[in-house]
Formats: sequence, C-alpha cells, structure tokens
Amino acid sequence: MFKGLGQMGDMAKMMKAAQEMQQKMAALQEEMRTLTVEGQSGAGLVKATCTCKGELKGLDIDPSIFNADDKEVVEDLILAAIKDAQTKADARAKEEMGKITEGMGLPKDMDLPF
Repeated sequence: MFKGLGQMGDMAKMMKAAQEMQQKMAALQEEMRTLTVEGQSGAGLVKATCTCKGELKGLDIDPSIFNADDKEVVEDLILAAIKDAQTKADARAKEEMGKITEGMGLPKDMDLPF
C-alpha cells in the first residue's frame, strides 16, 4: 500500500538536486561574467583580456610593434591574441561547468547550455 511513497521520496530528492544545480548554474553564470583570462600573440607583444563569457575587456600592445610598414602584421597579432583569449575563456567556462556537473554526479564532459 505504501510502496509509492518510496518513489515520491526519490522524486523529491531529484527535484532538490535539480534546484541546487539551477542555483549553482546561476552563480556560475554570474562568475563567468567577471572571471577573466588572457590571450597572447607575438610572444607576448599583444595581449587580450576577456571574460569567460568571451567579452573583450582589454588589449595591451607593446609599443615596439607600431611601425606603419607592419600594419597588417600588427592587425594579425591583435586578432590572434583576441582569438587566443576567447579560446581560453571557452575552455575555462567548460572546466568550471565540469566541476558543477561532476559534483552533481553527472559526467564531467556533459555539455549543458550556458
């Protein structure tokens, strides 16, 4: 007669776990907006800083590369530094997400939406 109560208890645990994960995801979303990574190119001559959401926050360009004859090279270095920062941001975001999913008993590489 009371066999169904066991299933209700399991459902309540699942709902609580889902609610906890939702709270952790919201906190991670906020953290990804402020957590930054730095990408580089040209052996550090150009550095780009972006959030783990991929938003570019800053550029640091060594003045030694400013030469009118090297305009295209400089532009390529800037793009490369930005792409490097965005790649690192994506990797860091996945790493942080993996910590949450693993903590919930899910596979670390489970791809949840951001």
